[in-house]
Amino acid sequence: MKHTRKTVIVTAVLLIASFAGSILALDRVQQARGEAPALEEVLYISSGKTLKRMSLGYSGLVAALYWTRAVQYFGSRVRHSTRFDLLAQLLDITTELDPHLIPAYQTGSLFLSQQVPYGAGQPDKAVALLERGIRENPEYWRLYFTLGFVHYLDRHDYQAAQQAFQKGSEVPGALPWMKILAARMAEHSENPGTAIALWQAVYDTNHDKMVRESAAQHILSLQAEVQIQELERRVQAYRDRTHALPYRWSDLVRAGLLPGIPLDSSGAAFKLMPDGTVQVEDPKKFPFLGEGRR
Repeated sequence: MKHTRKTVIVTAVLLIASFAGSILALDRVQQARGEAPALEEVLYISSGKTLKRMSLGYSGLVAALYWTRAVQYFGSRVRHSTRFDLLAQLLDITTELDPHLIPAYQTGSLFLSQQVPYGAGQPDKAVALLERGIRENPEYWRLYFTLGFVHYLDRHDYQAAQQAFQKGSEVPGALPWMKILAARMAEHSENPGTAIALWQAVYDTNHDKMVRESAAQHILSLQAEVQIQELERRVQAYRDRTHALPYRWSDLVRAGLLPGIPLDSSGAAFKLMPDGTVQVEDPKKFPFLGEGRR
């Protein structure tokens, strides 16, 4: 039994050493040739599952080697190349070998998502990597943060970003600002109703005075925006009916489109502009007004 175990350990060490040696040899060849790795280069073993079987129980060590290789590969190209053909494959192999190697998901996804030449310009692959990481590590809320980051900055998908931040905020131990980020994404995704609900949750669950004040201002601004959108819809309805814009709110009241002069949360009347748009009387009271339309 001891002899068998010793044989397995020696075999595993030799296998890992051979992996490390192949990586170093490849680097040396590239340095000697004075050029970046050819675009058509391939990994000798491209399957993480195959490598995991070959690692004889030491897949974590092999994963660390492949993660190191991925970092080296990225570092050799960033700012100097427009192609990162092997990066996603290296990260996939790394995380197949060790599904709990968080830096490979968290940092590797940023390598993938950033625009060329600062990254691979592959945000969709970054999302796939992060979603796999979340499935394997559902208790690690920071992966949700990185997923929201990629959706927002690189994919410009505010709704997906809001969902990622919101789901991450529900993981035990997540920091309160995850809810704040979710609310901000909801505003940018032109969904003020969702944003109001999220900011209300921030207001109700946070005891910091500045955070609560900011939440209250966001809520008031979003409520005013909802009112403005509805008022502009009714102005358009008046225009469709009469083929003219209303001059004052009383025109809409007489047309049965409003029950009275519309007031904002401060008690001031909304302003009806000559072009049919609607504004608040004092924009300073609604500092975040319009953010949902940007």
